[in-house]
Amino acid sequence: MTHARTAPLVAACAAALLLSACGSETGGTAAPEPTTDTTTTGTTTETSETTSSSAAAEAGGDVTAPGTELEVGDRAVVPFKYGTTKTGTIALTVTAIEQGDNADLAKFGDKAQGITPFYIRVTVENVGGTDLSYSSVSLRGLGSDGRGTGVIISGDTDRCESETAARDFTAAGAKYETCVLQAAREGSKVVAASFTDSDDYKDDPVVWQG
Repeated sequence: MTHARTAPLVAACAAALLLSACGSETGGTAAPEPTTDTTTTGTTTETSETTSSSAAAEAGGDVTAPGTELEVGDRAVVPFKYGTTKTGTIALTVTAIEQGDNADLAKFGDKAQGITPFYIRVTVENVGGTDLSYSSVSLRGLGSDGRGTGVIISGDTDRCESETAARDFTAAGAKYETCVLQAAREGSKVVAASFTDSDDYKDDPVVWQG
């Protein structure tokens, strides 16, 4: 299902601006090694490993730790919540980060001057088998410094159409492909994509390097 969104460009601090002057934004860093706690009782030794994701048990399996750095093409398994009722576990595979042309943003008018679009292509898989029909995912583009580009854009272009999950996105293994539109100032690039759309990942995202 395609959302033909044509929402205008907005800024992170003021609706009249494209380029945000907000405070610094932090990209992902390498994930810490799992901690190992060993408890010895008599002759029995018990070892338990924990990750920084509190959702691992609910996910019914391992999830990708917050702060993990991946390459484009790698798969991350993350807890997911959409709206107030839909929760589950999904896998995200960023398959490409493509640079577009300013001309692709013609429908945005003068507000798009000096802006270069980038297209983050991602495959979404239902891992937990819960009802995630009609849900959608959000990824964020990062510049070469590991921070946001300072430009926030929403909508679609002819080369990048945002898709939502179909009605039957309710079973483990169900998949769909979508494109996330991001942008940067002319002369700058989006070189990575990050997932922050879950409580454990807001401050320590999973990052795919292009």
